Amino acid sequence: MDFYSTRQAAKLLGITEPTLSRYISAKKVPEPKTVHLGKFRVHAWTDAEIEKVRQLLPKIANGRKTRYQKLREKQKGEAQARPALRPKKKKT
Repeated sequence: MDFYSTRQAAKLLGITEPTLSRYISAKKVPEPKTVHLGKFRVHAWTDAEIEKVRQLLPKIANGRKTRYQKLREKQKGEAQARPALRPKKKKT
């Protein structure tokens, strides 16, 4: 069975290592098995754990970029639902 470090797992998931670490700290992603290597504590990711996180990522991707994309889509939908305003004619 192959194990991956957090850096390798993040690369496979297409996100940065600090992002994955933040998700683990915030309990948005289940913490993988911890292995002690000398003084260091390292997370050991399996293929199954990486796939589980891959399925969770779209649900937790609520960052600024996603939030503003949703807002723009909502505004665009509202603009299309409203009838177009006609310019007022000047009184002569």
